[in-house]
Amino acid sequence: MAAPCAEDPSLERHFKGHRDAVTCVDFSIKAKQLASGSMDSCLMVWHMKPQSRAYRFTGHKDAVTCVNFSPSGHLLASGSRDKTVRLWVPNVKGESTSFRAHTATVRSVHFCSDGQSFVTASDDKTVKVWSTHRQKFLFSLSQHINWVRCAKFSPDGRLIVSASDDKTVKLWDKGSRECVHSYCEHGGFVTYVDFHPSGTCIAAAGMDNTVKVWDVRTHRLLQHYQLHSAAVNALSFHPSGSYLITASSDSTLKILDLMEGRLLYTLHGHQGPATTVTFSRTGEYFASGGSDEQVMVWKSNFDVVDHGEVMKVPRPPATLASSAGNLPEVDFPVPSGRGRSVESVQSQPQEPLSMPQTLTSTLEHIVGQLDVLTQTVSILEQRLTLTEDKLKQCLENQQLIMQRTTP
Repeated sequence: MAAPCAEDPSLERHFKGHRDAVTCVDFSIKAKQLASGSMDSCLMVWHMKPQSRAYRFTGHKDAVTCVNFSPSGHLLASGSRDKTVRLWVPNVKGESTSFRAHTATVRSVHFCSDGQSFVTASDDKTVKVWSTHRQKFLFSLSQHINWVRCAKFSPDGRLIVSASDDKTVKLWDKGSRECVHSYCEHGGFVTYVDFHPSGTCIAAAGMDNTVKVWDVRTHRLLQHYQLHSAAVNALSFHPSGSYLITASSDSTLKILDLMEGRLLYTLHGHQGPATTVTFSRTGEYFASGGSDEQVMVWKSNFDVVDHGEVMKVPRPPATLASSAGNLPEVDFPVPSGRGRSVESVQSQPQEPLSMPQTLTSTLEHIVGQLDVLTQTVSILEQRLTLTEDKLKQCLENQQLIMQRTTP
């Protein structure tokens, strides 16, 4: 494993536009766009290119709680306290289709890696899976006994993991629709969960101020971190699988080195709780949001060289992100001054990661066009339904008039 770069993570940009706490953030596939949702009921799509105008999407009637770009980046899903999910085309027009997904607040939405389906989680205690095309309901997973805060597909799309206020994390088999295992080690509500990029581990954050990592094959608790002094609201794996970033109500972000089981950085930027955080698809950037209404974009800087090598050399799918093969077992208590604390540092220009693109770009373009066509068809179907309803109403009115005028 190459030695990490000497530079610390640095604050690259920050976006102001929301009028209430930011609840969620997500990067498009090539980090050209960053979406954020807020308690102000709006969805913002920010452009990473300087001097570009942001898009403000309105449509939800209550707080936006979750956002996720489709794998191609041509669709953007959002969930809300208004119990609906919206699928947006993230361009200047901001067209969207909306459907009532749950009987209570939608807390989480996440696309499968093939883009053909997405999963939602809700305060109605259920996890639901939908087809992206026409937003058709497929099936429901309903063994949680309290609000479900988060649900994610595994990288291969075969498993789903969910986190709940019933203090459990549940692992589901998508094919059989059965609960494979329940992880019960959290001492409070579980706020967030996600899969390791290899698909062999999951990490969960909780109101008990902890982060826990389990092996999904053996269901063994591998790592336990108690680094924050308040609830951990969100987390995200670096694409290399070697690092994990967390966001907490103690106002800090923390970056963990999973291979060494240690705290690398504590980042101070938000005034008040840090509510959300995510790495970009390449790991070059990460974004955070907070109750201070701000969206911040940070440049990772650490381990860029090593990640470049990881991206170029294919790994067997069953192994974790380094030659170690498995994450070490760690029980990490509250640190006393360990790890580096970073306020904000000017970043140096750096060459972006390059990867072979020919076939990937062609497939992305095809999938993207299909996404847009699907969205257009859905919009037209909605308009046709409205037109049909109006025509029926007109005919009914005419029939009533004729009946009244007939002696």
